[in-house]
Amino acid sequence: MGRYSVVFRKSVSKDLRAFPKKDIGRILKCIRSLADEPRPQGCEKLSAQERYRIRFGVYRIIYEIEDDVLTVVVVKIGHRREVYRTR
Repeated sequence: MGRYSVVFRKSVSKDLRAFPKKDIGRILKCIRSLADEPRPQGCEKLSAQERYRIRFGVYRIIYEIEDDVLTVVVVKIGHRREVYRTR
């Protein structure tokens, strides 16, 4: 299996502005690791969606995997109480 490329939706940069600076670097490091292993231990597939989530403390990283083009699309990053809400 090849290395995946990681792509962010435009809304993710807005999501990251709300986090403390000390956490942003660690979150981005966690996201970069998805390029090597898009389904790491502890990830869960969200029900009724083709999306996955990984936990990072009180934060959740929601992403989609496109295996045919080897791409991981980060859809949303947020606090666990808010990240699953749809608007």
